[in-house]
Amino acid sequence: MRDLIEGLVSHPWGQVSPSVYETGRVVTFTPWLSGHEKRVDFLLETQRPDGAWGVPDDGYALVPTLSATEALLSELTAPEQAAPEQAVPQQAAPEQAGTGPRRGGDRETGTGGERLACSVDRALRALTDRMCGPAASSLEVPDLPAIELTAPALTRRINASLERLADRPVPGLGAWAGRRLGPPAGMDATKLDFVRALLLSGAEVPKKLMHAVEIAGDDAAGLRRLRPEPTGTIGASPAAAAAWLGRRPDDPNGPARWYLETVVEQHGGPVPCGFPLTVFERGWVLAWLTRAGVPFAVPPRLVLSLTAPLGPAGTPAAAGLPADADTTAGALYALALLGAPHSPDPLFAYELDTHFCTWQGEDGASVTTNAHVLEAFGQYLASGPGGADRGRRTAAVAKVSGWLREQQRADGSWSDRWHASPYYATACAGIALACFGGTASSAAVDAAGRWALETQRPDGMWGRWGGTPEETAYAVQLLLMTGRSREVMGVRDAVDRAVPHLVRSLAGTEDDRADEPALWHDKDLYRPSAIVRAAVLGALHLARTRTGTDAGVSPR
Repeated sequence: MRDLIEGLVSHPWGQVSPSVYETGRVVTFTPWLSGHEKRVDFLLETQRPDGAWGVPDDGYALVPTLSATEALLSELTAPEQAAPEQAVPQQAAPEQAGTGPRRGGDRETGTGGERLACSVDRALRALTDRMCGPAASSLEVPDLPAIELTAPALTRRINASLERLADRPVPGLGAWAGRRLGPPAGMDATKLDFVRALLLSGAEVPKKLMHAVEIAGDDAAGLRRLRPEPTGTIGASPAAAAAWLGRRPDDPNGPARWYLETVVEQHGGPVPCGFPLTVFERGWVLAWLTRAGVPFAVPPRLVLSLTAPLGPAGTPAAAGLPADADTTAGALYALALLGAPHSPDPLFAYELDTHFCTWQGEDGASVTTNAHVLEAFGQYLASGPGGADRGRRTAAVAKVSGWLREQQRADGSWSDRWHASPYYATACAGIALACFGGTASSAAVDAAGRWALETQRPDGMWGRWGGTPEETAYAVQLLLMTGRSREVMGVRDAVDRAVPHLVRSLAGTEDDRADEPALWHDKDLYRPSAIVRAAVLGALHLARTRTGTDAGVSPR
């Protein structure tokens, strides 16, 4: 627990797994940046045996596979790229500063070039066989942010590189020269062309588009209407910042470059997506620990970091992103639990007729955003503040509760657009309804508990593709924080079988935990390690205090 809380302070931008998608974009757009060779190695080392990248689901593998393939192709086919003048600190070590082989250099020949070409060949086969063109007609594409832009943009760049192979042959890739990938998962480039034209026109664009400005390709470099935030970020995205800087930045020592250097430092080369995520991470960690009853001391600076960004429209996850209902609700819920309640009224900016949107103009709706809105209003009302708006807030609780019940699947679970696992969505919705949904939500909460019990794996874990400590923690929390579900026969046994897996997750090294899959939705799947660790700690504490299970040793 001490390590977790201290980590929130010592890593104020957050703790997030590296992203294949974002790392590929940084490789392509800023090959002069520190750690370039390590980023290329990261892409090579994380490729799956079947040629793709990411989790074992072709829909989720589409974007990271396209990004890694395009980046490695660029290494082999783009002209040699020298570092911009004064772009590398003189005191940096040669390898760290990226002064090793440049694209277009000795990667085309020798062992390094053969490895790159072999990787690209396997990747192109995976894309053509399963993800692009006619083979992808039945591919189920997940609801990842901007996927309808990133996938066509990457396909277009890959096809341009394949065209270059005809003029600049690369050993091992001759069969691909002049060939073209079909549309990714059936997506065309109509929306991409519209958004690119909008970005390049100089017109005002929604701030959320800045998170994916790299879809403008090389034309994103130096876009005049874009200026880095005080943190140096463009859209809270390393890919967007790299595209804006480009291969020959006008100001290689400006804030955007140093933002990227700061991001690179976290993993020594590879970069995460959606970074920083200060408010989002701290709100989730503090709320989840507090509601599970875990005793800990909260540094005042963490409370301040949740209150300071709050404005009339709430708070963004971090600088460079627009304010949103999900992060706002998470911060408000945490503050109310910590005894520092703030009015939840900024959330009314996101109210629709039947539910709350994550942001205005959202294409779709989020179960977990609405679950967090329910918690924010419900906990604030429970903390005692009255006033003339109490009736409106109570009505919001009833509205969101009803909408969440309507979204429940027939089997008792929920799914959501911000997480790949139904266990996260079901825990969020089930716990929120159990606490604030009233008696009308009893049947929904009981159905969620039954679903969790029925889907536990033989080894005692829970998970969508395989058992994971993260999803196991969500299932344990659901079973132990929804009072009615605790009365269902089998809960104690289910929790007992899960606890050893949670303990092993905490006892392992950070490298061990890095092997746990990324399940959270951004342009690529990511793993917010501090948030996941808080979920596991909360689940273990609940197991000890509500079932008497020793969190160190399994009763079995």
